[in-house]
Amino acid sequence: MSGMDKFTTDSCNLVKAKKTSHSIHWLRKGLRIHDNPALRDAVLNWGTFRVVYILDTKSVASSNIGLNLWRFLLQALEDLDDSLRKLNSRLFVIRGQPADVFPRLFREWGITRLTFEEDSEPFGKERDSAICMLAREAGVEVASHRSHTLYHLQGIIDRNGGTPPLTYKKFLSVIEGIAPPDPPVPHIDPSAQKLGHTPLSDNHDELYGVPTMEELGLETSKLFVEVWHGGETEALKRLDRHLERKAWIASFGKPKVTSDSLMASPSGVSPYLRFGCLSPRLFYYRLMDLYRKVKGGPPPTSLYGQLLWREFFFVVSTNNPNFDKMESNPICLYIKWRTDKQVASDLQKWTDAQTGFPWIDAIMSQLKQEGWIHYLARVAVASFLTRGCLWISWEAGMKVFAEHLLDADWSSNAGNWMWWSYSAFSQQFFNPPCPVEFSNYSGDSLFFILFPPVILVRKAQQS
Repeated sequence: MSGMDKFTTDSCNLVKAKKTSHSIHWLRKGLRIHDNPALRDAVLNWGTFRVVYILDTKSVASSNIGLNLWRFLLQALEDLDDSLRKLNSRLFVIRGQPADVFPRLFREWGITRLTFEEDSEPFGKERDSAICMLAREAGVEVASHRSHTLYHLQGIIDRNGGTPPLTYKKFLSVIEGIAPPDPPVPHIDPSAQKLGHTPLSDNHDELYGVPTMEELGLETSKLFVEVWHGGETEALKRLDRHLERKAWIASFGKPKVTSDSLMASPSGVSPYLRFGCLSPRLFYYRLMDLYRKVKGGPPPTSLYGQLLWREFFFVVSTNNPNFDKMESNPICLYIKWRTDKQVASDLQKWTDAQTGFPWIDAIMSQLKQEGWIHYLARVAVASFLTRGCLWISWEAGMKVFAEHLLDADWSSNAGNWMWWSYSAFSQQFFNPPCPVEFSNYSGDSLFFILFPPVILVRKAQQS
């Protein structure tokens, strides 16, 4: 296995940590302790370490981030802070922008080393490159490690002749010829001899504590009952429940969709993969180990479908900064979407679950309330917004999902919307599905009772 398969380093040369090392581990995603090689690099350094999350509190009110996402993120940070206490450390939440914060932290804390998880998305790579330059100017060594994706994405592109595979079938054929994903790194042992220490002050919570939603000025009164609790602890519990379904693992095939499928599952893990509360490599290898124990052989590729589709979109987007746009996006079909004066009104009705179509409105109500909807429900509302009815650009729908959907990675969100609108990745560009057909999966009236369309509620209140 090559060094690139084990980890990657940015242009700021990775060197061995010294006994006098003073490290910062910078969190963005990767909100976990397990299988976190960049965190492990920072804390097993014989010196001091601080785990930092940078939060721009000034832009909270104007950010296009829904309440469910804020709640999930803050819960994940609280959970990580609790886990760090077991390492005799704490989480440092720093207010500001990375470019403003790091030069000050480098000076005040005497930092010699910065670690972070590699970000494969174009915006993240650009941001990290800028921070790397600041670190170089300050004499700080920088190391980035890959753990948010299963594979080295550029390696897949190189193996495909220098271009990303643009079909899922081609993607699968490419990864069949490369080494399997690296296994998870060992858990950080609190008693490890090389474990560094974290300087903590008595007023740590006041200076660096995780803020509450109220402190951020968010309207918690608009939140609904929690369905997805953020954090690594919950992620690992859900993974255990997911793997307890041994009968499903043993007889794995295409899952049957019923009305129950439309409800959030207590074993669902997609939001935890998005925020990095759950390692995709841990998920991959635990699935593999269980399948081999039950079936006695190697698992089918379809068993990892959730992980591999995610990986596919990471690959096709990593070198395309316009992946979330129709214009200047080389893989996206150009479509003359509506631009009339009624577009804004129709989009708002779709967003607010007020189209008058009960099936569509119930789905959008669930999205707002829970921050999650079933894949077929996503296809239905996306088809309705784009080619199936309203003929509104997929970019508009993508932005709504980015605001409310807990598992909407930038890459997978844009990629799926191009797919659902038949703008890319499809061989049936002129035969989109009818969104109403998917309503057959809603079964009895329970789904509509739990997520009543707004228009029906208003009519009931008026009668």
